[in-house]
Amino acid sequence: MTKSSRSELVKKIAIELGFMSIGISKAEYMTEESKRLEQWLNSDHHGKMSYMENHFDKRVDPTLLIEGAKTVISLSYNYYTDSKQTDPTAPKISKYAYGKDYHKVIKRKLKELVFRLQEEIGEFNGRCFVDSAPVMERDWAKRSGLGWIGKHTLLLSKKKGSFFFLAEIISDLDLEYDQEVRDHCGSCTACIDACPTDAISQEGYILNANKCISYLTIELKETLPKEFQSKMDDWMFGCDICQDVCPWNRFAHQHNEEQFLPSKNLLEISREEWMDISKEVFDKIFEGSAVKRTKYEGLSRNIKFVTDKR
Repeated sequence: MTKSSRSELVKKIAIELGFMSIGISKAEYMTEESKRLEQWLNSDHHGKMSYMENHFDKRVDPTLLIEGAKTVISLSYNYYTDSKQTDPTAPKISKYAYGKDYHKVIKRKLKELVFRLQEEIGEFNGRCFVDSAPVMERDWAKRSGLGWIGKHTLLLSKKKGSFFFLAEIISDLDLEYDQEVRDHCGSCTACIDACPTDAISQEGYILNANKCISYLTIELKETLPKEFQSKMDDWMFGCDICQDVCPWNRFAHQHNEEQFLPSKNLLEISREEWMDISKEVFDKIFEGSAVKRTKYEGLSRNIKFVTDKR
């Protein structure tokens, strides 16, 4: 099988498994990206996410993760939905957390992709990643031609917007590499202007996690800073503001992943019910959900924080 036919096979099977986009790049040391990451860390923009400082060498060199690595296969998986919580005053949850935990859903599909490829082309060395290891997924997706990194620091596609998960397979497969696409943010500052906590730099492309609502409601385990109490826009888990205002997301379309569908109960919970949520209700509603990451105590903290301002 030729390099070209192997590459086509990877993309064909990935589409059959429900992935939205697939791109391939050369597994190599990331010189420019390593400089930007080092500068970002030195500026303390990662907040309390000390794990971002760990395994720096592996973050910027995939050949240290997989012996003999030749390629990074980047994939996107749509999670956009028009569904919304019915109570406009209720604390809000990011769209990506409406359904089952994406880590598990996509990891199973990646393993199936590897299995089917090995059936077709024989054994190869490969490892699957879904936001769970020191892999710079946005940078690899950019290198693989899936889009560009927008001013809000998320990957953006002209045809698909940004409401998608990213995943990678680092392997020793010899494949054809895809071309990068150019930046199409232009002079737009919608995401910068809309962020209520000023987490995005005025020039864009740099995010200060210390001010990001997603970081504050998910990653930060300490008491939430009082300075943000009136700026959270009712978000209790994650935040979609910079994506909701992005003009490119007019091309986002409804996903067709059953496991990402929100439960009726989740969307219909009122503000008052969220304020009184019990541990038992939390466990039932968020069974198998990424929201479990913040735990009942964390979500309760967030709910109290965003509702006390009224």
